[in-house]
Amino acid sequence: MLLPLPLLISGCKTAGEMEDAGIEDKAVTVRVMSYNIQHGRGMDGEVDVERIAEVINEEAPDIVALQEVDQGVERSGRIDIPEKLAELTGMEAFFERNIEFQGGNYGNAVLSRYPIRQQTNTHLRMLREGEQRGVIHMVLDVKGRDVLFMNTHIDYRRDDSERLKNIRQFREIIETYGDLPVIFCGDFNDFPGSRTHEKLKEDFVDTWEAVGEGDGFTFRADAPDRRIDYIFLSRDGSLTPERAWIPDTQASDHLPLVADIRLR
Repeated sequence: MLLPLPLLISGCKTAGEMEDAGIEDKAVTVRVMSYNIQHGRGMDGEVDVERIAEVINEEAPDIVALQEVDQGVERSGRIDIPEKLAELTGMEAFFERNIEFQGGNYGNAVLSRYPIRQQTNTHLRMLREGEQRGVIHMVLDVKGRDVLFMNTHIDYRRDDSERLKNIRQFREIIETYGDLPVIFCGDFNDFPGSRTHEKLKEDFVDTWEAVGEGDGFTFRADAPDRRIDYIFLSRDGSLTPERAWIPDTQASDHLPLVADIRLR
């Protein structure tokens, strides 16, 4: 028996609805962690890379931005921390030094479950004497979609002129990648509402501000009283924060920040 025409029509989707459904079907949720690991030294003063790996594995992120990473440095027992964490987490690691230190290298690293299509570490322009800072920028193949992933650790001093200069350099770097969606993690050493934070928010969504609950403090791990670690997302609409949280751990002097991010 034929159904009445109105019932047939009501069961059909328009081309636009089918297109929207197709876009949603292709969406993927990416779990990102940003973690200043203080070269694996916990609040008990012990260097324990296995403990850092346990924190990472407990949260099961797809991508991890690590700051304060040693490679072959005396104070951390000459361990190649990026290589060790890659082994213990089953992820691919990218590390490049910003400075030579105690017979080894010191910088930032990224762990990824997604293929790394290209990767670079750029030294940031400095205004004064002190630790050379850098930013990792890499293109990841996230289920067939190219995503620009960035990781940095910038100056801590009260005078924010260097941080603001860094932001201008970040923009220059991002422009070279065209219109790729950007996930930008790191220890930015400044607070919500600061000039550093407000400048970054001109280009990015602050994930914690969007979906986090509570104060979002990440430092110090034993008595956190400030929010200086961030996961930022480009404002192009391709990335949507779903939730964000801060695991409780004493494996470093910072707490890790974790977020689930929807990529269309």
